[in-house]
Amino acid sequence: MKQVMIDTDILSLFFRGNEKVKEHFEEYLNEFEMINISIITYYEILSGLKYRDSKKILTSFLEFAEQNKIISLTLESIDISSNIYSILRKQGNPLDDIDLLIAGIAISNDMIFVTHNTKHFNRIENLIIADWTL
Repeated sequence: MKQVMIDTDILSLFFRGNEKVKEHFEEYLNEFEMINISIITYYEILSGLKYRDSKKILTSFLEFAEQNKIISLTLESIDISSNIYSILRKQGNPLDDIDLLIAGIAISNDMIFVTHNTKHFNRIENLIIADWTL
């Protein structure tokens, strides 16, 4: 099994107790020590929880983040993201910058990107996608 990077929607489902997602997390952690998330996903979850003032889930998320790996932006991931932006923009099919940054991080780290939003991310060439809600 190849390492994965978890998208914001899958992480939200995990914290809401989605059984299928939890099963996939357990299976993955039997082979790998940590779950990988991007710094962008960290930001999206943290800002959403602070906005909703969800202190209990915020505490759980911060504990989760401490025990797992947060992958930062790099010059390589930014270059990949900007290439994706250019290709999709020329095709008239752009994506939000946040999604492009996340995709660039996954590709530059040679990771499978786990998301439920497969229709959205399937537009990105060289991004390997899995959906852990299935």
